[in-house]
Amino acid sequence: MAVIEIEGLKKEYRRLRGGSTIAVDGLDLAVPEGGVFGFLGPNGAGKTTTVRCLLGLISPTSGITRLLGVDTQTDIEKVINRVGSIVETPSLFPGFSGRKNLELLGALQGISRARVAETLAQVGLADRADHRVKTYSLGMRQRLGIGAALLKDPEVLILDEPANGLDPAGIKEIRELLRALGKEGRTVFVSSHILSEVRQMCDHVAILARGQLIVSGAVEDVLHERSGGGFVVKLSELDRGLQVLQGAGMEAAIDGGAISVKLPADRASSITETLADQGLYLSELRPLEADLETVFLELTQDPAAPLPTEDEPTETPSAGTNA
Repeated sequence: MAVIEIEGLKKEYRRLRGGSTIAVDGLDLAVPEGGVFGFLGPNGAGKTTTVRCLLGLISPTSGITRLLGVDTQTDIEKVINRVGSIVETPSLFPGFSGRKNLELLGALQGISRARVAETLAQVGLADRADHRVKTYSLGMRQRLGIGAALLKDPEVLILDEPANGLDPAGIKEIRELLRALGKEGRTVFVSSHILSEVRQMCDHVAILARGQLIVSGAVEDVLHERSGGGFVVKLSELDRGLQVLQGAGMEAAIDGGAISVKLPADRASSITETLADQGLYLSELRPLEADLETVFLELTQDPAAPLPTEDEPTETPSAGTNA
């Protein structure tokens, strides 16, 4: 089941100095139920515009956006209580405690203080709940913002750049929290440009560039498909192993402390058999896999076509939106 569906989404902004910018250009995307989905792209790729269209905060030029099967451009109110979101910086009162912030927000939505306490524990802030937000680290403030989005106990959580501006400790906090939320069965949709975090945090990924979808799928599948096929071979006698594999007609080369061998996935056994026939035994054999940074740069870099920007639109939704 696709929890988020985007079909032919296009958003064109008129610029204040004349002309226009296409921020999203014919985007199609389907996000499966459960786990953490990474919406990855460089700054200006159209991620935030897509999220705003999806949440009904702005109207697309054309196309369809659905959440839980509902058209969010016409009927967002039908599913709003099943969706939590943060777009840009969470809106918090620094002079109030974390608990007071969530209680004020909860009161507007008819949410009990008991649920507020549960949420504070869920985001790891139970011990600091009664401290003023201005004493919180950036990571703690971001977790409190995620807590605000979790008050309704939503099925879907949509977060726009939740680790943006955080130090390594804060990024780790957010990563662990979102992984835990995904394991609970929620669908966590995270837009990001931090490649290392997407690799560690997400089950599925979509890569966006210049407002268009470049690739989408399970993280491991995306990496494997871009690796070019092959295996990493480790054994004690690298030089001799290389000679044996090359002598058998395999395309092989030493890469660091291992041998890389280009072969189709169904021919892994031929590597072990070839080496074993010469009295050489493996300590490791695994598929050759591209790293996410390499894949990302290959798919998104085009020096001839500068990325669009999302500044200067004539319609600007308010920042710091929590839903």
